[in-house]
Amino acid sequence: MSGLLDNLTLGFQVAGTPINLLFCFFGALLGTLVGVLPGIGPLATIAMLLPMTYYVDPVTALVMLAGIYYGAQYGGSTTAILLNLPGESSSVVTCIDGYKMARKGRAGSALAIAAIGSFFAGTVATLLIALFSPSLTSLAMQFRPADYTALMVFGIVSSIVLARGSALKAVGMVLLGLLLGLVGMDVNSGIPRFDFGVLELMDGIDFVGVAMGLFGIGEIITNLEKKPGEQASVSQIGRLMPSRKELGQSVGPILRGTTIGSILGILPGGGALLSSFAAYMVEKRISKSPERFGNGAIEGVAAPESANNAGAQTSFIPLLTLGIPSNALIALMAGAMMIHGITPGPQVMTAQPGLFWGLIASMWIGNLMLVIINLPMIGIWVSLLRIPYRLLYLGVLLLCCIGAYGVSNSTFDIYVVAAFAAIGYLFIKLGFEPAPLVIGYILGPLMEENLRRALLLSRGDWTVFVQRPISLSFLALAIGLFVLVALPHIRSKREVVFVGD
Repeated sequence: MSGLLDNLTLGFQVAGTPINLLFCFFGALLGTLVGVLPGIGPLATIAMLLPMTYYVDPVTALVMLAGIYYGAQYGGSTTAILLNLPGESSSVVTCIDGYKMARKGRAGSALAIAAIGSFFAGTVATLLIALFSPSLTSLAMQFRPADYTALMVFGIVSSIVLARGSALKAVGMVLLGLLLGLVGMDVNSGIPRFDFGVLELMDGIDFVGVAMGLFGIGEIITNLEKKPGEQASVSQIGRLMPSRKELGQSVGPILRGTTIGSILGILPGGGALLSSFAAYMVEKRISKSPERFGNGAIEGVAAPESANNAGAQTSFIPLLTLGIPSNALIALMAGAMMIHGITPGPQVMTAQPGLFWGLIASMWIGNLMLVIINLPMIGIWVSLLRIPYRLLYLGVLLLCCIGAYGVSNSTFDIYVVAAFAAIGYLFIKLGFEPAPLVIGYILGPLMEENLRRALLLSRGDWTVFVQRPISLSFLALAIGLFVLVALPHIRSKREVVFVGD
C-alpha cells in the first residue's frame, strides 16, 4: 500500500507542475467543446494536434490528449440532451431520455446528473487504473475473436431492448444498421463493396452523417411541421440542479454504470460506446417501471453517462500495461508516445514511472477541472432553450453542415446528412426508433471483423463459437434476451388469433 501511495505522490508531483496543469485544462476544455460540436470528435481533434507533441514533453502531450478524450465524453452529452444531437457516438443512448427531460423542463437536472455521474465514474476509473491495471488487463486478454463476436451479438440483440414500441420494427432497424455498416472496403480482401461506384463510399458511410441526419435534422423537420404551440417546449428551463429525489434515483445507476464501464472499457472495441448502451440496458431491465425509460427517466442519463466516462478512462489500461491500443483514439496516444521514443507496454511503468503515474494523476485532476468547467456552464447551455425554435433550428442546421463538412472537407458528407435526415423523418413518421439502427451500424463492422478472424483461425469451423465458455455464455445471454423480447409479441399475436377464432 505504501508503494502505491509513493507512486501516486510521484504522479501528482508530475501532473501538478504549472505546464502540465495548463495543458490538462486546455485538453479538458477543448474536449468539452469538441463533444458539444457534433461532427468534429476527439479522434479528428487528436489527429490534428498530434504534430504539436513534437514540441512538448511526452507527459505534457499525453495529459493534453487524454483530457481531450474524456472531456469529449462530457461535452457529447450536452447536445444530446438539449438538441437530440449526439456529439459523440457514446452519447446516442443519452438522447433517448436526456432530450425528453429537456422537453419537459428538466434540462438542468439532466446536464447536472451527467456531469456528476461522469466525475464520479472518472474518479473510480482512475483508482482502478492505479490499483488493478495488471489484473484487469489479464481479464481482457482472455477474450479471443470468437468471444468478441459473441459479445457484439449480445450487444446488437441488447439494442432491441433500447427501442420503444414494436420489437419487430427494432429488429428491422438493427438489420438495416448492419447492412449500412457493410458499405466500404472488405475487411480481408480490401475490395470495395456496396459503394455503387461512388468514390466517397469506399471508406464507408461516416457516422457523423448518420447520427446528425437521423437524430438532429429528422427531429427538426418533424417539429417544423407542428404549429408554434405544439413544437418542442424550449422556454421552460426548470431548476439547474437535480432535486433530492432525482439524486436518490441516480445513485444506483451511477454506481452500476461506473462498474459496467470500468469493465467493458478495457475490451478492445468496447470502450465508451459499448459501455453506455450496456448500462442503459441493465437499468431498463432491472427497473420496476421500465415504461418510464424513453419518456425522461433520469436513470437513462445517469447510467450511460457514468459508463461512457469510466469506459473512456479504463481503455488506457491495455495501452499502459500491454502496449495494446483498445481503439483508434488510444492508438493515436500510442503514436504520440512513439514519437518521443517511448514504446507502449509494461516497461513504461518501470522505465518511465513519472509518465505512467503522472498520466494517471492527471486524469483525476482533469475530471475535477471538467466539473468546474461544466457545472457553472449548465446555465449557459440551458439558456439555448430560450431561443425561439424558428431561430434555433437554423443554428443547428448550420452546425450540422459545418460539422459534416469538417470531417473530410467534402460536400459529399453534407449530402449524406441530407439523405439520412429524409430517412430519419420517414422513420419518425412510421414509428421506427433510430437508436437500434445506429448501434447496429457501429457494432456491425466490429462483429464482422472478429467473426471472420475467428473463422480464419478455426479454418471455417463454426463450432468455435460454442467451444469457449466466454463466447458460449454471451450467445446464451443473447438468445435468452431475444426470447424475452419476442415472447410478448408472440403472445399478443396468439391472443389475436384466439379472439378471431
